[in-house]
Amino acid sequence: MTTTQLFTMKIQLPLSVLLLLLTFCKPANQATGLAGGDVATGQTAFPTSNGYRGIWFTLGQFSEFGDKYSGGLGTYTANHLPVAVYAEQVDKTFFLYGGTTRPGEKHLLIMAAYYDHKRNRVPRPVVVHDKVGVDDPHDNATLTLDAEGYLWIFVSGRARQRPGFKYRSRKPYDISGFERISEEEMTYAQPWYFPGKGFINFFTKYTKGRELYFETSPDGRTWSEDRKLAGLGGHYQVTAVRGDKIGTFFNYHPGGNMDQRTNLYYAQTEDLGETWTTVGGKPLTLPLTDVQNPALVTDYQAQGLLQYHMDLNWDRHGNPVMLYLNSRHHQPGPAAGPREWKITKWNGTAWETHRVCTSDHNYDMGSLYIEADVWRIIGPTEAGPQAGQTGGEMTVWVSRDAGRTWEKERQITAGSPRNHAYARRPQPAKDPFYAFWADGDPTRFSESHLYFGDSRGNYWALPYDMKEAFVVPEKIP
Repeated sequence: MTTTQLFTMKIQLPLSVLLLLLTFCKPANQATGLAGGDVATGQTAFPTSNGYRGIWFTLGQFSEFGDKYSGGLGTYTANHLPVAVYAEQVDKTFFLYGGTTRPGEKHLLIMAAYYDHKRNRVPRPVVVHDKVGVDDPHDNATLTLDAEGYLWIFVSGRARQRPGFKYRSRKPYDISGFERISEEEMTYAQPWYFPGKGFINFFTKYTKGRELYFETSPDGRTWSEDRKLAGLGGHYQVTAVRGDKIGTFFNYHPGGNMDQRTNLYYAQTEDLGETWTTVGGKPLTLPLTDVQNPALVTDYQAQGLLQYHMDLNWDRHGNPVMLYLNSRHHQPGPAAGPREWKITKWNGTAWETHRVCTSDHNYDMGSLYIEADVWRIIGPTEAGPQAGQTGGEMTVWVSRDAGRTWEKERQITAGSPRNHAYARRPQPAKDPFYAFWADGDPTRFSESHLYFGDSRGNYWALPYDMKEAFVVPEKIP
């Protein structure tokens, strides 16, 4: 059988099977987009890709000004975190993204890689999981590292249509092979590891809308029963950790309609989810089921505003700071404006909200960095080549008065051929792999390249094509 015959067969085969067949039918000098072994459970080797190629996606909900969101979404969504973790022990930042098989295709692969800070290089990325027949980056993955350096990867499912998966690396600080731990209902996983205590994983289940749950485990293999955190008709959330404290901020979906997402809620726990309180210490009874509950920070529904969350971080005193965007309509276009980026922070006695800037799309997503007296936001706040669509040109905003006022310090990208989107923050972040994102044309199917940047506004392109096992990323002037 020839390669041409293989790809013109009127059947659908898993990518792993196609790869094995290609190994036997391709000429010796013909390279495939991937190399390596099977991606089924029990495999002995995982395929690698000969380049960093992000997934392109369109939601297909079009209005006068285009799709609700689309483009290069390899680092999507804000509900997927962490997607990158720095490991000081080996001086590497491990990261995940939604990739694809080769140029011109939309076949979602969960890819793992790392940036070697000491050698300034990246390896060929590894296929952890093949989302056979799926092109939807809602199925992207997240990761955490345990005390021994094992990578734990949580692959998102989608509602009850597609399951989620948990994987563990076979070796510490290594991406060459993984063991599948479980297959289960799990969307938007947000796993965290606490040395000496174990794991907590926040996720969504489509029970009565998109409801929030969490589970705990001492070892990553045996997990508690799912415990509902909030069920007000639907939610999206972002979590963060500082010491023993875990915070979550979330919105709610009136009547289960995610296009009406609104309000801002915050809750926290300091005992791995056993008990929960407001930021001021008032006990909360789970699950939260009333819209007007003690975790409510801002009633944006009463103001007619939608709330699109981005990131949660902590100030120097350990107080939570939330980054999000407000708009007036779920569709793209000027009617939803102004789309305001805001931070809401706890000052020790009360909540404060401050405006950062504006951008031209609801799904312009960035990350918040807090380091001593300097606060930074990196995100696509400037209009890109596909103005009014998902993403834009990446920009650094800085505050030197604890978030009260903000100024644009530097525009990172300019004159780009495709919009940049979803700037993600490693946990923790170390220069130069300080922010991580993808590009893509939201108006038509395109290539999607991946990038990382430092805290000063310099950035590098991850290699779209690789001829060697390791490559030094290209610095973009």
